Amino acid sequence: MSIQKNKARIIFHIDMNCFYASVEMAYNTDLKGKPVAIAGNPEERKGIIVTSSYEARAKGVKTTMPLWQARKLCPNLIVMRPNFERYRAASNEIFRMLFQITPYVEPVSIDEGYMDVTEVEGNPVELAYRIQNDIMNNLDIPCSIGIAPNKFLAKMASDMKKPLGITILRKRDIEKKLWPLPVEEMYGVGSKTAEKLRAMDVKTIKDLAYKDEYMLKQAFGINGQRLKSRANGKDLRPVDPDAVHDFKSIGSSQTLPHDTTDEKEIFHLIDVLSDNVERRLKRKEAAGRSIQLMIRYHDRKTITRSKKLPSYIEYKEDIKNTALELWTKNWNTEPVRLIGVTVQDVIEKKNLAEQLDLFTYEKEEKKDKLYSTIQQLSNKYGKETFKKLNNEEEKDSEFLRTSFQKDFLDDFRK
Repeated sequence: MSIQKNKARIIFHIDMNCFYASVEMAYNTDLKGKPVAIAGNPEERKGIIVTSSYEARAKGVKTTMPLWQARKLCPNLIVMRPNFERYRAASNEIFRMLFQITPYVEPVSIDEGYMDVTEVEGNPVELAYRIQNDIMNNLDIPCSIGIAPNKFLAKMASDMKKPLGITILRKRDIEKKLWPLPVEEMYGVGSKTAEKLRAMDVKTIKDLAYKDEYMLKQAFGINGQRLKSRANGKDLRPVDPDAVHDFKSIGSSQTLPHDTTDEKEIFHLIDVLSDNVERRLKRKEAAGRSIQLMIRYHDRKTITRSKKLPSYIEYKEDIKNTALELWTKNWNTEPVRLIGVTVQDVIEKKNLAEQLDLFTYEKEEKKDKLYSTIQQLSNKYGKETFKKLNNEEEKDSEFLRTSFQKDFLDDFRK
């Protein structure tokens, strides 16, 4: 089955509303209508808000807000730890439902994805309402759906009405619906880009649509050209069901509960992040050849430093040792608020034609057997099974990691 190229495309962007909180409310209906927040460490004041219900948001509670601040704004806030297995299960069910409608489904995170419904018979708006109702009736999870001729406009449309919104955004509508919006509300424009654009007197999406392309390319490179094109409603990217398999890097990052210069705390976090990356590499049956360390300082200044290795690696100790080396060489001694560890130049091991001598092969084979056994037991009994015993109390490691949202996107196919 292939979509006719000369036929106008009809793209849906499906976006779950307050997904983690909505899943918890579906699991425990007593939470409905109450201010609920998911936080990485709810027992401590230093926890960070991962997401919150609309009732909590109405009180000013926002994602990444410190827990103490959220509780000050909303004293009756119900705070829960993330239940990742519950969220994965709900996400899998949602994408299975979408996949039954069309094979052209592209998950982009655990709670959102695109559908190309160009070839699906019937009225697209009626189909959108049916999808929305089916997800709500079967899983008790609300979603918003954007309908447009391309992915960018569909994404913008789904954000225009929440919760339970269905919004159509045609190219002829962009002058009225899209262009008046502040440029920072445009998908693909982060805070730093918005700041640069405003310095160039680009305050709205309309300003961006009319801005001189040469100036944008000078300031942002090829991304400047892309942003201008999107602001004019142009986006040729197809809905690609296999995009989830395209990965060149696997990483994990975490914001610290407080800005710190304590290297003991930093080293512990790098150890945790390296463990996360190893698990993800194993899940993808992949290895990488470069390690990147990201350091974000107290003033939000962010640096990334990387090192290319002589051979492909996949194990935690190799990842951690290189990350620590990069840390030692590049930390400027100022307080740190976030650390990220990423393996780059990643390829699947089945495509890795590395010649191993007999000694190396035997050594790797033994390591693989050991890691396989540990992995099986960790999956069954939890990763705390192999926790090292020491006098220092381990810090919470269940906080939301940046890569979690994309780790399980193809599970719905299994």
